[in-house]
Amino acid sequence: MIDHADQYFTDGCGRCKRGGTPECSTQTWSSGLETLREICLSAGLDEVVKWGHPCYMHNGKNIVVLGAFRTDFHLSFMNAELIEDAESLFVKRGENTQTANVIKFTETSQPAAMREILTQYLDRAKAAADSGVKPKRVAPSIEMPEELIAALDADPEFAEAFNALTPGRQRGYCMSIGDAKQSATRIARIEKYRPQIFAGKGFNER
Repeated sequence: MIDHADQYFTDGCGRCKRGGTPECSTQTWSSGLETLREICLSAGLDEVVKWGHPCYMHNGKNIVVLGAFRTDFHLSFMNAELIEDAESLFVKRGENTQTANVIKFTETSQPAAMREILTQYLDRAKAAADSGVKPKRVAPSIEMPEELIAALDADPEFAEAFNALTPGRQRGYCMSIGDAKQSATRIARIEKYRPQIFAGKGFNER
């Protein structure tokens, strides 16, 4: 997968054969994605790459992840439960997504037209991150590492693949990922296990 944000806007996330071709979803929504990038940077957020996508952070905390599919492009907000959604913009990315945390766009002109309101949402997200308050989540039947929850919320296809696994396989991944002491190691393990999860296999299956 990509390791620098600039690559995303030219080659996509690097997880499929469409990457780097005109068929890549990032090319379909190119101008809209660039506008979202500029809005996030103008809001004072730091740009990094996580889960193969540009991720924008504030004081070391994840705020939003930028993404694109064939049908739309979007901003996925972390801890959206703590952000006032006065304009009712948040939607669920998929039926397996835990919360409504996505603002979707279906026209490349929409982000520019919504610049002011998107900036307000980013400011609210930054304030929520600074508050130190943790969102109340419905306790899952299997205890999931926070990094895995974030990865599933950011990628509905990945979430569907994970939720399709047997409970035993899900538990195995959660234990293996959660055993890592450092967040960076947990994220690395998630990326390592992605192909096996999409293949419907357990973490120790060949």
